[in-house]
Amino acid sequence: MMTIVSRVQVEEGREPAWDEAFRKRAAAARDQPGFVSLQLGIPVDELSQRVVIGTWKTRADWEAWHATEPFQNTRAELDEPEAKTLYEGWYEIIVEERT
Repeated sequence: MMTIVSRVQVEEGREPAWDEAFRKRAAAARDQPGFVSLQLGIPVDELSQRVVIGTWKTRADWEAWHATEPFQNTRAELDEPEAKTLYEGWYEIIVEERT
């Protein structure tokens, strides 16, 4: 499994609209081949930032998801000029525990 962690700066005041667009994207991701899980977090000390943690069976599955219509439909809302990616990193998952 592969996990991608992204930290995004959202324009102040646009956070609710951005979060709603992300909810649509997250719901659509569940139906994609290779999807494992997705989390969206708000840093407690940076309320205009978002941290996205997505886990996929392979990086190729994640890349294929980016070419789909559901992903592209939310691109304009989430990739607005004022929203910028501050960090993006890939991690290979070697241990996972869940309840």
